[in-house]
Amino acid sequence: MTKILAFTGMPFSGKSEAVKIAKELGIPVVRMGDMVWEETKRQGKKLNDKNVGEVANSMREKYGKNVGAKRTVERIKSFGEMNCIVIDGIRNSEEIDTFKKELGKDFVLIAVAASTQVRQKRAIARGREDDSKNLDDIKERDRRELGWGLGTVIASADILVPNEGTIDEFKKNMKKLLDKL
Repeated sequence: MTKILAFTGMPFSGKSEAVKIAKELGIPVVRMGDMVWEETKRQGKKLNDKNVGEVANSMREKYGKNVGAKRTVERIKSFGEMNCIVIDGIRNSEEIDTFKKELGKDFVLIAVAASTQVRQKRAIARGREDDSKNLDDIKERDRRELGWGLGTVIASADILVPNEGTIDEFKKNMKKLLDKL
């Protein structure tokens, strides 16, 4: 049975850094947001927060709240046997239910947490292609993702990893946790 480690958290909390650490440790990673990026590009839209958010909403409305999980399961099953895999970007409890049903019960949900102020500073500094660029957009993204059920998912996490300090502190704590798991 494959151990599933799934990351969740508010935008800019540090999930991407946690994923980098998992990759450095040799753990395969599937990023749920890649499916939305692919669909956004397929529709000929530019990758930005507004378009990616609209496509994600549309996909959930058309195919169900767990559409990302279903597509992620397909990818994971194509990998064959492995000991452990990381899933990045859980947004709602329907996705968790799909993963547990399709991939087994050895599922650990890890929430990365950072204060609103810290996340906003990171958002402005990060500059990823689909990122929000101003405070109003960041707040709108938070509202959108909370509307998908992200708050409930974070509250139900098996493990909460605070990320208020330096990047080095976070990396050290995350490596220690992943080694333990």
